[in-house]
Amino acid sequence: MKIAFSPCPNDTFIFHALVHGLIPDAPKLDVTYADIDITNSLAASPNGPDVLKISYAALPWVLSEYALLPCGGALGRGCGPLVLTPNSDKPSALTDRRVAVPSERSTAYLLFRLWAAKHVPGGVGEIVILPFNEIMPAVRDGQVDAGLVIHEARFTYPSYGLTLLEDLGNWWEEDTGLPIPLGAIIARRSLDLPAIAHWIRESVNYAWAHPDASREYVLKHAQEMSHQVAKEHINLYVNEFSANLGNEGYQAVTTLLSRASQEGLVPKVDVNALRLK
Repeated sequence: MKIAFSPCPNDTFIFHALVHGLIPDAPKLDVTYADIDITNSLAASPNGPDVLKISYAALPWVLSEYALLPCGGALGRGCGPLVLTPNSDKPSALTDRRVAVPSERSTAYLLFRLWAAKHVPGGVGEIVILPFNEIMPAVRDGQVDAGLVIHEARFTYPSYGLTLLEDLGNWWEEDTGLPIPLGAIIARRSLDLPAIAHWIRESVNYAWAHPDASREYVLKHAQEMSHQVAKEHINLYVNEFSANLGNEGYQAVTTLLSRASQEGLVPKVDVNALRLK
């Protein structure tokens, strides 16, 4: 079975047992490790993998071929993207301005556009796509007027002399009371979806029951990340929603995609069809 997910610690932690043949009756895996922008593209290709992780923002485009699985993905709290500017914390500073974002098919981008629709008078101007590690220097150097940043940038932006305009994670959680839908696990509809979901859930449970078993595997793919940082990454993104989306998880997903559809950011989704039967 061909599978694609990121080399990030949360994914390698979750899939360690499945990749290493530790789950009874599960098939052998042919693994592709790729960042989520690449897996988003793989999902949209005719010969995409059987199972893969993508951004929830990309889900509406692939639902004809792939089904959302209720486990293995990432929803979180306190981990949202930030909107940064050189020196302003007023939303009006973004009106008709150039804003750099890391991707247009990401939850971060959807959150930004949903927030901007409510808070930026007249709307933002040009959206500029940049690699996420280039965004803060571009804001600092005046190449763009603001930037949408993710990951560790929430801890490092002060070193660039930048100002936090909005924490979109805080805004989303205060506005909806729900976690942020980040990464979804999907599988081809032609496959045995309940079996695949069972194998992935058992891999999650194995990871929790044997937290040190995956250490070497996680660090091998963690791109020079220390063990402590990898552990903190896992603790942030591997939670109860990784084992089972549950009602709150599905509500978070349907709320995000329904709002995004209303703003014309994604195709309309039959939210009742998202749950695996």
